Amino acid sequence: MHPNPRFHWQDRGAMAEFVEQVGFGMVFAETPDGPRVAHIPAILEDGRLLFHLAKGNALTRYLDERTALFVVNGPDAYVSPDWYGEADQVPTWNYVAVELEGPVSMLSKDALVAQADALSAAQEARFDKTPWTRAKMKDGLFEKMLGGITGFALEPRAWRGTIKLNQNKPEEAIRKAADEIEANGRPAIAHWMRNLPS
Repeated sequence: MHPNPRFHWQDRGAMAEFVEQVGFGMVFAETPDGPRVAHIPAILEDGRLLFHLAKGNALTRYLDERTALFVVNGPDAYVSPDWYGEADQVPTWNYVAVELEGPVSMLSKDALVAQADALSAAQEARFDKTPWTRAKMKDGLFEKMLGGITGFALEPRAWRGTIKLNQNKPEEAIRKAADEIEANGRPAIAHWMRNLPS
């Protein structure tokens, strides 16, 4: 989390919505071979973060009953000091991110199936089409593929969010920077800047 309290995101409900909306992040944990990270889709359900990893992933055999950190990055952009319309500014980077930290436990086979179904259903709901389900697969293929993954649940004990969008600048400077950021190909972070969460 950014050290400046002005950029701290405290609204847990909004952070959860952000995690669900992005749906993808990185899980970090210490292993005997050093720190490792896996890039994964995940879903929040009943207050837990549910995800799965390939059995061959370097983290898979070390996550159960350990503490891990899950990070979701949102939009980001470089901010040129020239864009504020004010003298004596320095370059910075605007971004939105959420960190969840807590103990991890392995999912049962039934819970892993439910996690995989919930994850695909959440993502398929974003499209204007008949949703994909595993019923479209050949008999036995899903169960065979299930053998190659391990499911996990992270119980968030700490939620840390950062919304760094130039809140330490005057409103006019934020607007000017947002306009320049959008003109330079980063409309998502410009949208966040124009619609600062309270």
